[in-house]
Amino acid sequence: MKKLFLLMLTLTASLYVYGCAHIEDDSDEDENITGIQVEDSEYYTRFKDDGLSINVYNWGEYIPDGSTEDTINLNDEFTRLTGIRVNYTTYATNEELYAKLKGGGAIYDVVVPSDYMISRMIKEDMLEPLDFTAIPNYKNIMDKFQVTEYDPQTMYSVPYTWGTVGIIYDKTAIDETEIDWDILWNEKYSDSVLMFDNPRDAFAIAETMLGFSLNTENIDELKKAAEKLTEQKKIVQAYVMDEIFDKMGAGEAVLAPYYAGDAITLMDDFDHIDFAIPKSGTNLFIDAMCIPRGCRNKEAAEMYINFMCEADSAYAVSDYIGYSTPNQAAYEMLSDDIKNDGISYPDDEFIEEHTTIFRNLSDEANSTMQTLWTEMKSSEEQTPNRVIVPAFMVICIIASLAILIKRYIKKKKDVF
Repeated sequence: MKKLFLLMLTLTASLYVYGCAHIEDDSDEDENITGIQVEDSEYYTRFKDDGLSINVYNWGEYIPDGSTEDTINLNDEFTRLTGIRVNYTTYATNEELYAKLKGGGAIYDVVVPSDYMISRMIKEDMLEPLDFTAIPNYKNIMDKFQVTEYDPQTMYSVPYTWGTVGIIYDKTAIDETEIDWDILWNEKYSDSVLMFDNPRDAFAIAETMLGFSLNTENIDELKKAAEKLTEQKKIVQAYVMDEIFDKMGAGEAVLAPYYAGDAITLMDDFDHIDFAIPKSGTNLFIDAMCIPRGCRNKEAAEMYINFMCEADSAYAVSDYIGYSTPNQAAYEMLSDDIKNDGISYPDDEFIEEHTTIFRNLSDEANSTMQTLWTEMKSSEEQTPNRVIVPAFMVICIIASLAILIKRYIKKKKDVF
């Protein structure tokens, strides 16, 4: 009996030790589990135990963040894979990004500006040259996005997304058969039109309507574009960027120019939303990942850029935000419905004939545009609601003065 008892005790102890070891092994594996399949997992182990962090500055609503059940948090996936923590903040316009970097008040390791702003930042020596040997997944970027006018030597940027600008509209309130830019000036939709709250996109619409180049530096043409925007001001409800999601979704406005990717997101969420790309011409934009001068962790930043170029990562971004991907491996994962929807991936002929990529303008043209934009927004020309209130106040003051004068005259007559 003693021998049998000892044998059972030994067996139980062995099973317990094995079980504990098995549980411990599973725990170690859990720490490395990621929803993103990567091509070379060894590449991402370099800084695993170094306690590094990077600061990433990106557009709002521009990366899957795990906020819904069917999406992952891509930054958390990167941290789980590499051990590098991501401090992630957002901006609304290229000009906001530029001002933040130029002011030197904050240091970032990765930023995602648009084409023309990248060109400007290269010119002003604000970006670090990239070491592409540390970004092996750059091979996934489509050939047509590898050589660009804004980064002609392909030294400073890696494309993140691309798309076109068009008009988001409430199809229950708009009955026009063909929608073009002039609808944003139609007084029938007064106080129901939203407009870009940044000068480059807003001026581009006016320039297209006037037949000017989207990259014009002619001061007279810029002034005429500003005049066109001033004409529109009386029917504009508000100048917005990301606020468009709430306003169009809630039916507070019926028309707004915006980016195709955001239009797709709105169309998925709201049945009354539709989108049109004006045939008269529009902007084709490319947003790309860059490393600012003075970053603290360049190698870790390049690792982050490489991670975003993984096929699964690029697909997750495109699937979540609705913008078009320049990543060939991710593109091949998309459904035929998305590839052929006419919004995400317009045909090459349309892109060739009807779209323009922004170039960086000269300092003089940039300064002139900014000044004209500021003057336009602060001009006396107001929307109807804003005019009615002060006009009513003036009428009330005049009426009050008339009453006082009438009483004074009456009192004087009573005295005599």
